[in-house]
Amino acid sequence: MRDLTGTPIRTAVAGFGVSGKVFHAPLIAADPNYSLDVIVTADPERAAEASRLYPDARVVPTPEALFALAAGLDLVILGTPPVTHLDLAATAIAHGLHVVVDKPFVTTPDHGEELITRASDAGVKLTVFQNRRWDADFLTLQKLVREGALGEVRSFESRFEWWRPEGFGNWRDTATVAEGGGILQDLGAHLIDQAIELFGPVAESYGETANHGHPDGADTEAFVSLLHESGVRSRLWMNGMAAQVGPRFHVLGSEAGYTKWGLDSQEPDLAAGMAPSDPAYGIDPQDSWGVLGTDGASERVPALKGAYPRFYTELAAALRGQGPLPVNPAGPLEVLRIINKIHAFA
Repeated sequence: MRDLTGTPIRTAVAGFGVSGKVFHAPLIAADPNYSLDVIVTADPERAAEASRLYPDARVVPTPEALFALAAGLDLVILGTPPVTHLDLAATAIAHGLHVVVDKPFVTTPDHGEELITRASDAGVKLTVFQNRRWDADFLTLQKLVREGALGEVRSFESRFEWWRPEGFGNWRDTATVAEGGGILQDLGAHLIDQAIELFGPVAESYGETANHGHPDGADTEAFVSLLHESGVRSRLWMNGMAAQVGPRFHVLGSEAGYTKWGLDSQEPDLAAGMAPSDPAYGIDPQDSWGVLGTDGASERVPALKGAYPRFYTELAAALRGQGPLPVNPAGPLEVLRIINKIHAFA
């Protein structure tokens, strides 16, 4: 395995849909720790777009073509549908490549355990792109909780809701639960992960799911309740057909509450072509800042800057033996176990 100290980490991005195009490729291209060497997409229009945006990258149509180039690579990022993650990650590991897997990690806990074991045995790094740990509003709330600004937190409500009855226009519209489809696996992977990051391990979990028109029965709406070992109760909602959305965060403590409306701005920033190096990147507008306090005595809290690039900065350090992985895959594996349990009983 190549020593990555003092040299760019040679990177391939597999998939150039929303994940590869909006998140991974721009973050890699903006980070001097990396070179974007290969992009994989079988779609001719996406291939043309990838070549236009990243003329120094080699665009190939298949994973087989990617792995034929493995000797000239260090890292593979999987921005592909979750049903492909096990096979692609296992193949990358077998080629001695480090791997970033987009969430949801894999389709079953057994597959997650298998990949973690394979990576450990091969001596390569495996991590999961839980980018919502670096949302501006989440970082702000995390700071408030750590500082004790709410007193003893008792109740945490978190929502990902929007009005998109036409669907996503990608694999999410047709994937079954067994293929990693459904809003619980898609957005629950973020919301459950954030709750555990804030309040620690889960002692009890419960969930409800509903399907409002998905052709293969995957859930389009979900609710999850978590009782953390710390005593905090997390209540999490996911809904892509919400004609009116609730607050992104609503947190109640013994001394104050915190309520935040609206989603983090980094995804639309990146989708609009804003570079992560732009001073305006990741800045939440003041009118969307959360409110801290009690009824009649509250104030807006300036949002910390959103920081998706930090995932890849921390990953570069980890690949060079200079720090931990940005996301230990054991965390997403535990999230997957909770989701799997809910699906079994919902």
